[in-house]
Amino acid sequence: MTAPWVRTPEELAGVVRALEGCRAVGLDSESDSLYHHFEKVCLVQVATDRGEAFLLDPLALRDLAPLAPALADPGLVKVLHGADYDVTTLKRDFAFSFASIFDTMIAARLLGQSEIGLAAVARDELGVALSKGNQKDDWSRRPLSPQQEAYALADVIHLVPLRERLEAKLRSAQRLEWLREECAAVAGLEPAARRRDPEAYLDLKGARRLSPRALAALREVVAWRERQAEETDIPAFKILGNESLMRLAELRPRDVAGLAAVPGVLPRLRRQAGPLLAALQRAEEVPDSELPRVARSPRPAVPDVVRTRVERLRAWRTARAAELGVEASVVLPQRLIDRLAETCPRDEAELGAVEGLRRWRADAFGAELLAAVS
Repeated sequence: MTAPWVRTPEELAGVVRALEGCRAVGLDSESDSLYHHFEKVCLVQVATDRGEAFLLDPLALRDLAPLAPALADPGLVKVLHGADYDVTTLKRDFAFSFASIFDTMIAARLLGQSEIGLAAVARDELGVALSKGNQKDDWSRRPLSPQQEAYALADVIHLVPLRERLEAKLRSAQRLEWLREECAAVAGLEPAARRRDPEAYLDLKGARRLSPRALAALREVVAWRERQAEETDIPAFKILGNESLMRLAELRPRDVAGLAAVPGVLPRLRRQAGPLLAALQRAEEVPDSELPRVARSPRPAVPDVVRTRVERLRAWRTARAAELGVEASVVLPQRLIDRLAETCPRDEAELGAVEGLRRWRADAFGAELLAAVS
């Protein structure tokens, strides 16, 4: 199948007209986070329930505002697979808002399907074979090959019929309301963040076990990597991996020979040896009183009664998930088990006030949850 490219305001107006009167539309997007530090949406694919499909090119047409009313229209179902990434990046780049999302990945989870990737769900529900060959392509390059165009279209043209199949199964299982509430939460997600957190170095694996001096070194080399990424528009992980950053912080080499002993640094970054050594030297010059330190608060003691509630909730969850044929986390994620055990709601009103529980869980399992924590 081929589809027209949309690169001008006039062509975009044609897409908007094509959406008029539709009840559902498939939606997908492709970005370039594997190839650029400043990630952007590079392609938006749209397929209507009338069989039309379009490839929108945000690199040629940065203003997609005419599409906003349709995405925010509660009367038009937007069908996506794994919608959270698309929703948050489209919100970030184009300030869209969303209503009436149908996420086929969430639907597959709620139905207890063992494989929930788009290729697997399309295969099981529609007998369609989808390729994954272009999944990691650089979608910022132009022109796209015919193979890339076909891949992008295949990701979206099957979404509307896939939704019809899954919706019928959810309705039969009396889980359609579960899906609606979960998808409403996805529609309400905040836009993806553009700015990096200056404290992000603390999130690197193993960072919190470092000494204060090593932690200062890690802070400096992570900041150096971030500056490099911004100057070159190369993803930070391609400049220097996290494991190499950790080794630099631990060893804190003082010369090129020391840098050479750190895997992944030389000879690839020989031109950056000076700035890297300067960053490490800055860490050595930080006064002891100003070194970063990780606040190590003692783990709060969990009362025995709360532990008992957690155990009862887990046992109930395991049995209930088996009855429903879904993963245990669908019935009750661990964070909700902990929250319920700590708050111990006594009635339906208090249960409904538990953050993140969702109305569908309270309706489907309310009495059982109250009994488990009572």
